[in-house]
Amino acid sequence: PVLQAAVLCSDAVMRDGELIGDPTEGALIALAAKAGVDAVETRSKLPRVAEVPFDSAHKFMATLHAQDGLTMYVKGAPDVVLNRVTTAIDASNNLVPLDRELVLEANQALASKGLRVLALARRSVHSGEMSEQELFDTVTDLTLLALVGIVDPPRPEAIVAVADCHTAGIDVKMITGYHPSTAAAIGNELGLHGRAVTGNDLQHMTDQELTDQVEEITVFARVSPEHKLRIIRALRSRGHVVAMTGDGVNDAPALKQADIGIAMGITGTEVTKEAATMVLTDDNFATIVRAVRQGRAIYDNIVTFVRFQLTTTIGFATTFLAASIGGIAGGSPFQAIQILWVNIIMDGPPAMALGVDPPTGDVLERKPRSPSERILSLGRTLSIVWVAAAMAAITLTVMVTAPDYSSDLDSVHGTVAGTMAFTTFVFLQLFNALNVRGGNRSVFSAHTLSNKTLWLSMGAAALLQVLSVELSVLHGIFDTTHLTLEQWAICLGSAALIVVIEEIRQAGQRWRLRPASVGEPRQASLPSSEGVLAS
Repeated sequence: PVLQAAVLCSDAVMRDGELIGDPTEGALIALAAKAGVDAVETRSKLPRVAEVPFDSAHKFMATLHAQDGLTMYVKGAPDVVLNRVTTAIDASNNLVPLDRELVLEANQALASKGLRVLALARRSVHSGEMSEQELFDTVTDLTLLALVGIVDPPRPEAIVAVADCHTAGIDVKMITGYHPSTAAAIGNELGLHGRAVTGNDLQHMTDQELTDQVEEITVFARVSPEHKLRIIRALRSRGHVVAMTGDGVNDAPALKQADIGIAMGITGTEVTKEAATMVLTDDNFATIVRAVRQGRAIYDNIVTFVRFQLTTTIGFATTFLAASIGGIAGGSPFQAIQILWVNIIMDGPPAMALGVDPPTGDVLERKPRSPSERILSLGRTLSIVWVAAAMAAITLTVMVTAPDYSSDLDSVHGTVAGTMAFTTFVFLQLFNALNVRGGNRSVFSAHTLSNKTLWLSMGAAALLQVLSVELSVLHGIFDTTHLTLEQWAICLGSAALIVVIEEIRQAGQRWRLRPASVGEPRQASLPSSEGVLAS
């Protein structure tokens, strides 16, 4: 009877050794198969004539089969099914009165080991055709057949992923229909060491009480769809950005309520996928963490790209403005073709390479940014203006100190002074690409060497600049002239000053953020989380 119930209360099938259907039901099929019970043959002999589908609200499934009349088989959460049981089958297959305390102790023993426990029961039904509601009302006076413990361990990568979430400032909440002891055991294995509460506990909490306590609770067991909505609202009211994962139809409202709804692509229903913001094609929690890592990297790349582009643009504008105010080169230090040239060779491959930079090693160790943070924050804007002003100052200094520069000249086009200023400005952009890519890191770190595409594009840009200066055929196009090795060295060395200037600025910033006293640890905790993942 136990194995029949396992097979008949399941919709999963095994084809060529591959499970098709729900993994929990697949475990029941595997249990029967190990004892020599063939699912297909059993189902053909005892066809299903009606059913009460599983629902997280009532937490059981019932099926009606033609077997010496009609027999109902039920599987579901033990604490729920036991409320509908009056008798039991003992080891000798004899009908005995239900020893409720003995069954609850067995359930607790299995659940405390982290096993997912299901109760299997049956009863004879004498009625003929019934509606689903009438069948539901018939799920009473059941005979308990067995408790089944299912090993459902978390994936090893999920344990690592939860630890990565905590490092990244993301709180993880486990919301499950498991028995509280099972949920707590699995949660502890995953590294979720906070409080565990049940749906019944939530039922006795007001919304304000839940809001006050939700951050310290890590495991929610035996919850209903309504409870999930309350949990999400409580977290959002605390200022969190909430991501909710789910796969069942009942998860759809919660996915819609969350800031980011994440549906399972393999086991998820179509309704869930429609309600979700994103779909995991591999149903792997670790994929969410990789997405967070990649998302932060993309944000970093956007900031880097914007800083680089604006620095070049403002650098040009500042150079022209300073030349006009100072009466340098008649207020026109560069030709239009030279400006276009810089935009082509610098805003092309190097800028694109900055936009596809891979994630840095510490991307998950940073304090989460505020969702309202602007790309052009005050600090970044001041940094852009500071670097642009430094570029203008360096470029014009190289120009006015060139051997053939004279304040009487109305134009420096085609002169050594103009060529050196033009070349210095190009090299400034190359060094600035390294500066903006480093963020708050020193340029003199291993990270600087990690983007091979950037180095290749920078090398190509430098080569093109050398050709525009040293190839006589291009002098008429770019208004340049030949430079000596000494003059090349001056251009390169002057441009490298932008690295020194930026290093000094960053050193000052790091000094301001230093601990209050030597030996006092810096604050390592993350006071606010970027998001809360509820699974």
